[in-house]
Parts: sequence; structure tokens; C-alpha cells
Amino acid sequence: METPYQNIYKVLKLNRFIVLSVVICSFLTSTLALWTAFSTSRKALNSAFAINTDGSIIPLTLVTQKENFRVEALAHLELFHSYFYDIDASNYEKNLEKALWLGNSSVDNLYRQKKADGVYNRLLQYSLVQEVLEIDSKLEEQEDVYYFRTKVIFELNRGSIIDTYELISTGKLLPVDRHFPNNPHGLLITDYFENSLRKLAK
Repeated sequence: METPYQNIYKVLKLNRFIVLSVVICSFLTSTLALWTAFSTSRKALNSAFAINTDGSIIPLTLVTQKENFRVEALAHLELFHSYFYDIDASNYEKNLEKALWLGNSSVDNLYRQKKADGVYNRLLQYSLVQEVLEIDSKLEEQEDVYYFRTKVIFELNRGSIIDTYELISTGKLLPVDRHFPNNPHGLLITDYFENSLRKLAK
């Protein structure tokens, strides 16, 4: 004979089964959601930037940085040499400040040396315009270290006289954290050195 207590036990067993099923399903769903989020996050962190055809950065596009390192490196070198050498009395402070973000102390030491030699004072005193005409960089990888050699052709406009020069510089590239907008490519120029500077015949 079935009693009210037996009905209560059946109801409690059913309730316990339902609660356990809900808890287990919730745990499995949460675990799957966390794993999916973690996996997506890792993929996004490893490939969160795209490179445009002109070397500029397009954030949050799923393209791996490794595949585009050479494009970024060349764009970084072009950006640095443009800032550092394409200067006149009106923009040299702003351009040099931007250039110093792209290199380490070797760039800063060269800047201080030029400043001590009066290069920028002459720029102001005589209203000189130094315009970059061409930047050609070559990259070479040796044991995961990237070396570069860059040729810069620039004009120095003294008003009635315009002279053209060829500058050869060398150094290394070190991957660092990206810093928008100051260092968008996430590279740092190290061991920077001006190897030669010669005046080109007209």
C-alpha cells in the first residue's frame, strides 16, 4: 500500500535528479564557453593587425604578424628615416620627437651629437630645407636577428643652392610591444650608425 511519505520520497528523488542534471549541464556549457573564449582570444592576440599595401597598420584584422614582418620592417625603416632626415625649420622638433620613439639610445645619442654639432641651429639660422627623395632598405636575418642597411637620398636646399646627398646607415631591428600611434609596427631600431655620407654630382 502506497503512503503519502512514499510519494514525497519519489518527488524528492525526482527533484534531486533534475537539479543534478541542470548543474552538470551548466558546468559543461560554462566549460565549453570558457574554452571557446580562451581559444578565440589566443588567436586574436597572435594575429590582431593587418598590413596595408603601403605598409601602414590596420588594427584588429586577423592576419599574423609573422607573415608580414618584412613589410612592417621596411615600413618602420621608411618611417624612421623620413622623420629623422626629412626636416626643416618648421617641423624638425616634431619629426625628431617621432623618430626617437622608433629607435633606442643609439638613435638618441646620434641626435644629441648632431645637436651638439649645431646641425639643427644651422637649420634654423639659414632656413634650410632637407627633403628626403628616396629610401631604400635591405633586410638580412641571422640567427633570429634582423640587420638592415638603408640608403637615403636627400636634398639640402640652401635657397639659391640645392645639393643632393647619399647617406648609408645600418643597424638592427628589435621586436617590442606596439604603441599606437608612436610605434605602430612594434619594432625598435638598435645599434644605429651612419656609415657614410657623400655629395652626389649633379
